[in-house]
Amino acid sequence: MIKDIDKKTDEDLVFLVLENQDYFLYLVRRYEKKLGRYISRISNLSSDDMEDILQDVFIKIYKNLNAFDTSLKFSSWAYRITHNEVISNYRKLKNKATVISFDLDGEFIKNIADDLDIEKNLNLKDLKTDISLILNKMDLKYREVLILKYLEEKKYNEISDILKKPEGTVATLLNRAKKQFLKIVDELNLKI
Repeated sequence: MIKDIDKKTDEDLVFLVLENQDYFLYLVRRYEKKLGRYISRISNLSSDDMEDILQDVFIKIYKNLNAFDTSLKFSSWAYRITHNEVISNYRKLKNKATVISFDLDGEFIKNIADDLDIEKNLNLKDLKTDISLILNKMDLKYREVLILKYLEEKKYNEISDILKKPEGTVATLLNRAKKQFLKIVDELNLKI
């Protein structure tokens, strides 16, 4: 194998995989935790179901690697494939009532609290519970854009690539997501 493989860019790894499929393992290792976390954050799946989707994602990445547009970031492309798999799964399970348990870290709470002017001196545990409740009540398209922005810490251009929407639309979705978030806060009479 190649020396310093961990220092290679994603795009360098793609070229290596196209030359020798054995290198695909390095892309899988680099992205399995990130994409797995993303799947669990936007879906309500058991760990087995999440693993099944993740496996399907990597199969699709592998099968479509020749079609990868090198003008895009590989990470955005991989998240896009993951997004599509989660949405496809969501549509299959659409009629089932689901409650999602979100893995909300302190940085997400701080970022969304800053952006929405939420009091930051509240009990962090209560705030996490309230935010999870709010996210569960949000439309998927708004919940997902908030997760990409605040949990996955993606920039507008990356979210645009992932959702296949213009950056202006991403900004609009994010603005509407914030409004829906605050509307649900009011509807639930939450003190955040």
